[in-house]
Amino acid sequence: MICAGGTGGGVYPALSALNALQTLHPQAQTLWVGGEGGMEARLVERTGVAFQSIPAAGLHGVGLARLPGNLLAILRGIWASRKILAAFRPDALFFTGGFVAVPMALAGYKIPSLLYVPDIEPGLALKTLSRFARRILLTAEESRPYFAPTADLRVSGYPLRPNLQTWQKAQARQHLGILGQKPVLLVFGGSKGALSINRAVWSNLPALLNLLEVIHISGESGWQEAQQAQSGLSPAQAALYHPYPYLHEDMGAALAAADLALSRAGASALGEYPFFGLPAILVPYPYAWRYQKVNADYLANRGAALTLEDAKLGSGLLLTLEKLLEAPEKLESMRVAMRALHTPSSAEEIARNLIELAGDRHDKS
Repeated sequence: MICAGGTGGGVYPALSALNALQTLHPQAQTLWVGGEGGMEARLVERTGVAFQSIPAAGLHGVGLARLPGNLLAILRGIWASRKILAAFRPDALFFTGGFVAVPMALAGYKIPSLLYVPDIEPGLALKTLSRFARRILLTAEESRPYFAPTADLRVSGYPLRPNLQTWQKAQARQHLGILGQKPVLLVFGGSKGALSINRAVWSNLPALLNLLEVIHISGESGWQEAQQAQSGLSPAQAALYHPYPYLHEDMGAALAAADLALSRAGASALGEYPFFGLPAILVPYPYAWRYQKVNADYLANRGAALTLEDAKLGSGLLLTLEKLLEAPEKLESMRVAMRALHTPSSAEEIARNLIELAGDRHDKS
C-alpha cells in the first residue's frame, strides 16, 4: 500500500490510519510518497514509515511565469511515481490531499485508491483526486455536497494519533508543569506557527496572564520571540507562560491540560478538539483559500467554538476571552457541544476500507 500526498492537515490523519492498518494487518507494507523538502518527511520518518519524495507543484493560482516550470515538475512527478509503482507494486493507494498526490494518482489510476478528506470543504487538489478515487471517506457528513452524487462517499470521522488519546488532564498538567490555579489556554498556530496569533498573544501577554495560564506553541519561526516575551515577564507571570516551538509526542498533553484553545481552524480542530471536549476560539487563516473559515463555521454553528477574524485579533482577543471567562455556563455548553462531535474509531474505519480495497484488487487479479 502506498500513501501519497499527506501534506498540510493530512499528515497526522494519514499516519494515524497507517498505524491502525499495521494493527489490523501486521503484514501490510507501506510506503509514503511525499514532496521534496519541508516538514512532511521529518514527521513521517519519525514514525518509522518508509518515505520517498517526488517532484510536484500546484497549478491553481500560479502566475504565467511559473506555470511552465510547475507543469514540468508535475510531469517529472508522474515519471518518478511510475518508477515507484513498478518497484513497490502496491495493492491500494491512499490519498489525504495536497498537490503532491496528483502525479501519483495520474500514474496509478488503475490501482484502487482511497481518498480521505480532512476538512469540511475539499480544496482543488482533493477535488482532482476524487476523480481517481474508488472510495472517498469524509470527516463529516457536511462534506458530501462537494462531491459528485455518484461517488462512493462514507463518513469515517477524523482519525486521531494514538499518542493523543492516552493523556488525562491531571497527568498532562503535571507533565507540563501547569500550576492549575487559573483556567488554561492553549494557543496553537499549526506546525509553522501563526504570526498574527503569536503577535496578538505577545502584545496582550501580561493582561492574558492575569486571567489565564497559557500554553503557547509558537512554531519554530516564533520561538525566539516567545522566549523574549517570557524573559520580560515578572517571575510570577513567567511561571504562568509555557512556550514551546512545537510539540510532537506531548501535543496530547497540551490538549488534555487546556480548558480553552485559541488557534487557526485547520482540519485537526475538527477531530482533536472534539476528542478532548476542548472549546475553541478559532481564527481562520485569511490569506488562502476559504477552507479554514468553513471548518470554523462548522464548529461555531454547532455551539462548540467562537470565531474571531484575523484582522480583529489585536483589539478583540482580550475582550473575547474576558466575556467567555465571565460566562462559565457558556464555556461548559461549548465543551459539551464539542465533545458531541467526536467520532470514535475513525483510524480503524479508514484502515478497514484500505484493506477492503486492497483485497478487491487481489480478488480481481
